[in-house]
Amino acid sequence: MLEKDFDVQSIGINENHRKVFEYIANPENLPSWTKAFSRADSTSATMVTPNGELNIAMKTEVSQDSGTVDWIMTMPDGSVGKAHSRISENGKSCIYTFVLLAPPVPLEELEGALSAQKLMLAEELVALKNILEAK
Repeated sequence: MLEKDFDVQSIGINENHRKVFEYIANPENLPSWTKAFSRADSTSATMVTPNGELNIAMKTEVSQDSGTVDWIMTMPDGSVGKAHSRISENGKSCIYTFVLLAPPVPLEELEGALSAQKLMLAEELVALKNILEAK
């Protein structure tokens, strides 16, 4: 049985939390800091998968008051994947926390898929930090 079907990672970003929130909340910025998307907008995205690109429906749910940015992704087969994140103010900097849920894949593929995504997420958070701190 799968021990854990999620992962939580965070990174400190030495930048104003409002600036970080605005950047992350804009889905068009996803391709600049993630490897998972080659294109994204307010209603759809193109995911990069081991088997090629996949066009999906995507909704970005944001709450500036709570600092949350969540993505709801509907795959062509109707399965739904979710990703949740939060930008927390920490003085003049902020903390970005990302909750990675297991992708909507068959159970036998789940552990390998989540393990690969965890490693990719760690790299993506560093890329995000570098982009935001360089601006």
